[in-house]
Amino acid sequence: MKQTLDWDHLRIFLIAMRTGSFRKAAEKLGVNHGTVHRAVSALERDLGTRIFDRTTGGLQLTASGESLIEPAEDMEMQVSSIARKLSGLDLKPSGVIRLSLPPALSHGLLADMLCGFAEAYPEISVHTIATNRISNLSRHEADVSLRVAREVDEDVYGRKLVTFVQAVYAAPAYLERHPELARSRGEGAHWIAWSEHQDWVATSPFPKAAVRHVLPEVSMQIEAAAHGLGLIKVPAFAGDADPRIVRIPGIPVQSGYDIWILYHGDLRRVARVRAFADFTKDYFSQKKAVFTR
Repeated sequence: MKQTLDWDHLRIFLIAMRTGSFRKAAEKLGVNHGTVHRAVSALERDLGTRIFDRTTGGLQLTASGESLIEPAEDMEMQVSSIARKLSGLDLKPSGVIRLSLPPALSHGLLADMLCGFAEAYPEISVHTIATNRISNLSRHEADVSLRVAREVDEDVYGRKLVTFVQAVYAAPAYLERHPELARSRGEGAHWIAWSEHQDWVATSPFPKAAVRHVLPEVSMQIEAAAHGLGLIKVPAFAGDADPRIVRIPGIPVQSGYDIWILYHGDLRRVARVRAFADFTKDYFSQKKAVFTR
């Protein structure tokens, strides 16, 4: 076995292991399939053993591959730590912030906040990652994360910004087609749901409304409701922002989730991260009524 291993080959090995195929690893890395294949093959030559079995269903770790995961991930953490600590040496609020946030927060709300931030800090650029997947801040997948969650149990810095409320919406024309909506408890109407888990319908304001469509994004639900497909229960800050839908009269708001701003402890002294965190905290404080009314 070769005495020194190429970190880049180990990094590609971890991504191939996590994605399950050379093709998906190449897509994540932004390289071609051959680059990933050559890196893994070179690592196998250096180790003197096969780490993946190539099957029609994807990559399967061999015993040697499984034993490689822990030391490779240890090295990954060390490399990330070095990068974070070097990033922490800057003092001037400038450079790039990689911001991870769910799509529900990435529409009008984000644009409004970024306009003020860009004016206050013209030398900072924000690159966003809109995803419902939780970005791993320890692995440096993002610098800052805006996250919707009940609680946060990671070893990260940050704070809860606000707890938003949810409301039930529909298009005005849909309400005209269902004038007895409240009295009938939703009979004849339809919900647009988030997922296949629909136990919440029984305790909703309209338990007799059937689930007809499943759309897993806030923007998709609002668009569908605006076109008259049914009822939706979404964060009020998102529903109120679209004039094509209205809250169902007489239905009280319901408690939603918390919005957090999070970042790794190694970045807490980075000027641009501090600036963004402080600005975001102030923004949400000033806009609290938008989220809670």
